[in-house]
Amino acid sequence: DEYGTAAIKAVELDASIGGRAVQHREIQGHESDKFLSYFKPCIIPLEGGFASGFKKHEDEKFENQLYICRGKRVVRIKQVPFARSSLNHDDVFILDTESKIYQFNGANSNIQERAKALEIVQYLKDKYHDGKCDIGIVDDGKLDSESDSGEFWVLFGGFAPIGKKTFGDDEITLKASTPKLYSFVEGELKLEDGVLSKESLENNRCYLLDCGSELFVWVGRVTQVDDRKAVTKAAEDLITKENRPKATRVTKVIQGHETNTFKAKFDSWPAVTNALVSSGEEGRGIVAALLKQQGLSAKGASKGPAINEEAPPLLEGGGKLEVWRINGSAKTPVPKEEIGKFYSGDCYIMLYTYHSNDKKEEYFLACWIGKDSIPDDQAMATRLANTMWSSLKGRPVQGRIYQGKEPPQFIALFQPMIVLKGGVSTGYRKLVAEKNLNDETYTSDCTALIQVSSASVYNNKAVQVDAVAESLCSSDCFLLQSGNSMFAWQGNSSSFELQQWATKIAEYLKPGVILKYTKEGTESSSFWSAIGGKQSFGGKKLTQETIRDPHLYSFSFNKG
Repeated sequence: DEYGTAAIKAVELDASIGGRAVQHREIQGHESDKFLSYFKPCIIPLEGGFASGFKKHEDEKFENQLYICRGKRVVRIKQVPFARSSLNHDDVFILDTESKIYQFNGANSNIQERAKALEIVQYLKDKYHDGKCDIGIVDDGKLDSESDSGEFWVLFGGFAPIGKKTFGDDEITLKASTPKLYSFVEGELKLEDGVLSKESLENNRCYLLDCGSELFVWVGRVTQVDDRKAVTKAAEDLITKENRPKATRVTKVIQGHETNTFKAKFDSWPAVTNALVSSGEEGRGIVAALLKQQGLSAKGASKGPAINEEAPPLLEGGGKLEVWRINGSAKTPVPKEEIGKFYSGDCYIMLYTYHSNDKKEEYFLACWIGKDSIPDDQAMATRLANTMWSSLKGRPVQGRIYQGKEPPQFIALFQPMIVLKGGVSTGYRKLVAEKNLNDETYTSDCTALIQVSSASVYNNKAVQVDAVAESLCSSDCFLLQSGNSMFAWQGNSSSFELQQWATKIAEYLKPGVILKYTKEGTESSSFWSAIGGKQSFGGKKLTQETIRDPHLYSFSFNKG
């Protein structure tokens, strides 16, 4: 009754603060890592209820308390009976006595759990003993003359072998099942047939998504508070009716504020883009921010000062940079003068060796995957990079970088970085020949249009684009290579820094070239002829990238 009431009151509280909160049902002993992370250093559940919490500590005789401590990142504490039978070889235990706190490290416990347990010991000492009690560390299996070990076992009536770990109800693993969607109609749950998609959810209804190990309650924006209370209670009743474990989690989400975990259960859930906003005011704010970020004002394309962007943390400079191109089953070193040129039909391996602040040698090892590269080259790049990683004894930080998704730390290593069309690897050349494709590979005497969009050290990548007038935009600079000639086209809204950087890139591509500087609106007939004729073009094109939250995954490997 109490937890049913708590669920209803949570709905009422949510309604009072706007009805947007994601609600989670947490069960003692099965709390989620996210919930536990809000309590530092941990939650220590005590026996008894609300009334027992009013007893004054000084009026009670101190009783020894034994806790089991589990968890590598967030700590899970549980009070267990003060008896030898509660101990085992796999966990860490804390024994809190009036004059001393003991930490018992099971022989099979890991170092992370021991470190976390020590934080709890210090917390108990400071909070309940005013920092005046002693601390003793007892290692399982070490019977030596240390006083801590002897004192510890005396409290248990003397040393004796301890048993194996037993698994209780709080250690069961819940099994997920195929998601089933129920609509909540007139107080009843009705199973919905068909493919799970966002379109299955109507904004005037409530739904229950049953995933076995967890339940999701979805409420539409125009549903009534009474309906929200009722569907929440229906989820609780379902757990009781089907005799499911009490640890079954219940999460309530509202339309428009769904969690990534909820959306991942559906076969179809369209991604949200920057263009989709909830109100006109919010939309204007986002557009203005995008324009400002890219050097334009909200009133139109205007030439303004360079944006003072916050620089991300970069790797230490002055290191050694080596780059290899994948050719079949081998990697070919890229000449020093060519480092920084990347072809979209090729794959590369990059190794950067540098010294950190403490003078220790560090490594950054990465694969760069061109968008037009063949699968065999992509797989070979990964395989050879792993071989290099092993030869360096696993010390390098390793990355897999895809064209167009380069992080600032990668771009900043190349001054400049230019992504060109086509490829020069054996795999790409073979693909072009076999499928009779049009070879667009950049050469020093071909017609090519290079877009230069940024001059910041961590985002100054230049990219070859289609050599047509529609590719031009007023806020950028472009290099047009036509045979032995090269034009430096400067958009009316481009910054002086960007124009200077475009000049440096031209010198890198064709050393000693005499540039023909061309301001927007003053183009010669030979310029237009090289890109297929004069045509209209727009200002800065605002890309609508999909909004995605970062995901962190952990992996464990079991041998045997």
